[in-house]
Amino acid sequence: MSYQTQPLAPSTQDVQALRGNAVLEFGTGWCGWCQGAQPLIREALDARADVRHLKIEDGPGRPLGRSFRVKLWPTLVFLRDGQEVGRSVRPQDSASLAAELAKLPRD
Repeated sequence: MSYQTQPLAPSTQDVQALRGNAVLEFGTGWCGWCQGAQPLIREALDARADVRHLKIEDGPGRPLGRSFRVKLWPTLVFLRDGQEVGRSVRPQDSASLAAELAKLPRD
């Protein structure tokens, strides 16, 4: 799976206005950690059709990542109605992602 991001990252206000469950995945296409985590992320999210998945290209000058204090890639931020309820930084196993997804109620 290739790393495909939003053409334009949403603003912090756009993210706060999201309704329902969402995951923001911060990273880059050239990041080895990001590429390596894709199978785990895909597997975890395939089981949750109710969760919106937004891949956000991150790096210097990218304000959305800074507003979420992203330091390492990939960082997944789990949201309910635009509010952070969980986070996974450089996920290594499906259990850690499942635990974060469990914090999101099923719609």
